Amino acid sequence: MSKIGILGAGTWGMALARMLSNSGHEVTVWSALPEEVDALSSTRAHPNLPGMVIPEGILFTKSLETVCTGRDLLLFVVPSVFVRRTAHDAAAFMKDGQLVADAAKGIEGDTLFTMSEIMADEFGKAGLHGIRLVVLSGPTHAEEVAKDMPTTIVSASASLKDAEEVQDIFMNTCMRVYTNTDVKGVELCGALKNVFALLSGISAGLGYGDNARAGLITRGLAEMIRLGQAMGCRMETFFGLAGVGDLIVTATSTHSRNNQAGYLMGRGYTPEEAVKKVGMVVEGVNALPAAIRLRDLYGVEMPIVTALQAYFEGRITASDIVTSLMGRDRTTEMIGQSAADLMSRTLPERMEDTLQP
Repeated sequence: MSKIGILGAGTWGMALARMLSNSGHEVTVWSALPEEVDALSSTRAHPNLPGMVIPEGILFTKSLETVCTGRDLLLFVVPSVFVRRTAHDAAAFMKDGQLVADAAKGIEGDTLFTMSEIMADEFGKAGLHGIRLVVLSGPTHAEEVAKDMPTTIVSASASLKDAEEVQDIFMNTCMRVYTNTDVKGVELCGALKNVFALLSGISAGLGYGDNARAGLITRGLAEMIRLGQAMGCRMETFFGLAGVGDLIVTATSTHSRNNQAGYLMGRGYTPEEAVKKVGMVVEGVNALPAAIRLRDLYGVEMPIVTALQAYFEGRITASDIVTSLMGRDRTTEMIGQSAADLMSRTLPERMEDTLQP
């Protein structure tokens, strides 16, 4: 049994809290919102997870010191825009060598830091040493984890030992965990898939069907891989759970806030109206500015990101996004290879040949 402190009491935080408690771990949950702590503690239910009963063994606290003290694992599950502030405040109560897992997905707009890089920055400024950072990412809707539906996730860390320690804590009959040491790739996938899910939703909102959605997902993956390769990430990551797995579920599921927001935009709502109507954080909107900056910084062609940029800047309408993408110059999935030449290459080499803009 591990003593686990969870920072964040949203749907994902509470779904994980319930799962970990049911696996026999001692779980304490903190929220920055005092009224949320009071409501969850008294009702033992989350308003956005209907039917889920919060186990009596889960404790709630309004104190960062309480949730951070004496824990085998600290799990950060706050929205990406609050990760820096939360890490800064929590650092005052953390110990050297603490095992920390992050379940938030995003890239900071001004620094272009991933969530684990933000944490490392804040913990370093606080004088903490040897903090063991692990990233959790993958196709993991809270609504399904809260119902014990089979789910797979990635535990990523530069230290395989640390990744395996978190793997052991989270593994159970409903959650299967795979390790990965490509932390940058895992986090890049987790942020960018939300951006492409927005356009998948917009496409559905415009009345387009499965063909369009499949094309957008596939070409979105190609953009993710091109940028990832330019940033030194491993291609296997993008074809794994954190990449194509999370992209598929986020771009197709009705549980996806990004898909929901995009659908509303396709139906004529402004981005601001769509986010307000969804009523929760839409991470794809937060990640788009960072995707644009990374595109420019690494000189990578990303037509979908460019089209979304024009839409969010008010230069084109939602329907114009699809028109602009469909009207691009003709190209090929191959890179100047004949079929015979292509088939003579190894599988990884052939996979790379599908990534032309």
